[in-house]
Amino acid sequence: MNILQVIPQMHAGGAERTVIEVAQAIVEDGGQAIVVSCGGRLVADLEAVGARHVTLDMKTKNPLKIWNNAARLAQLVRAEKIDIIHARSRAPAWSAKWAARRTHIPFVTTYHGFYKARGRLKRWYNSIMAQGDLVIANSEFTAAHVRDEHEIEDTRLRVIPRGVDLDQFDPAKISPDRIKAQRANWGASPERLAIMLPGRLTRWKGQGLMIEALARLRLDPAPLLVCLGEGGDKLDYQAELKAAAEQAGIDLALPGHTTDIAAAYLAADLVVCPSLEPEAFGRTAAEAQAMGSRVIVADHGGAREVVRDGETGWRAAPGDPDAWGQAVKAALSLNAEGANTLAQAARKRVRTHFSKTQLQQATLRVYRELLD
Repeated sequence: MNILQVIPQMHAGGAERTVIEVAQAIVEDGGQAIVVSCGGRLVADLEAVGARHVTLDMKTKNPLKIWNNAARLAQLVRAEKIDIIHARSRAPAWSAKWAARRTHIPFVTTYHGFYKARGRLKRWYNSIMAQGDLVIANSEFTAAHVRDEHEIEDTRLRVIPRGVDLDQFDPAKISPDRIKAQRANWGASPERLAIMLPGRLTRWKGQGLMIEALARLRLDPAPLLVCLGEGGDKLDYQAELKAAAEQAGIDLALPGHTTDIAAAYLAADLVVCPSLEPEAFGRTAAEAQAMGSRVIVADHGGAREVVRDGETGWRAAPGDPDAWGQAVKAALSLNAEGANTLAQAARKRVRTHFSKTQLQQATLRVYRELLD
């Protein structure tokens, strides 16, 4: 199979990682995988699995440029004998659909997140993600949203959860030196309690909520809150977090992006995912569980499908600092035997339901279904 995937850019993110994983499966299946995007640091990872990257401004929302991109994609389809176009975001999806219709090949979309629509024009713009010949949702929660928002029939909808690379996220393969390197980057001494919040530095990810929750909890000794992730050009939000932490008496680390997230999960004593808005899936929670980490997620969205409360982790009421404080207290009070039992259950759940291999094989089945 020759498959063309389109996505705005190839920087860090769950959708981008899924692009690479699917490209790898296509290549290993004997096909050709081409990805069109604006580029980014993950292009090297993409090419490492044998895929080809074509640079094109797929981030643009300019109608004329979107139309011109459709012509460029159609040329690429004809030149490379592409069998299917797979779109993973709205703006490139419009170009991809028009290119697919011009060249008479199937068009697939993956709903990776939620798109707010308060007016008819925005709802029409978002609707492209439900116009695939087959539409993939990355969780049952996302699938329910697609049904409600677009009234799509189930015959065109497939649920394929995001996958965790169990080779990369294997605690047995993480050396003590890698763990020490992460903690040193955070400024955490060996005996210091470190609570990590992995996610983009944006307000809805809940960094402010965790500062408030820890301030109310008043742990002694005080933990280090590590907000791991990038914030783009939103330096004002970083300054806001630093000021809030200082006022609350919470030690805060903002180390930015890490290339060794697997070691970071083990370097933390607790992983928290306190998103104020529902996550479409909950990739970081799944990765943390694969590492056997203690993890708490907000009790809404796709994260509810990933974490079983009290069995593989904990769920806390969204936006409630007192509930989060109690969940943190419960997680940290778990003894060694209980932590081991939880880790085994968490790893088993990820292996059973959320592995990269399952995602890859399910996506290939969608492609074959269309071609057959």
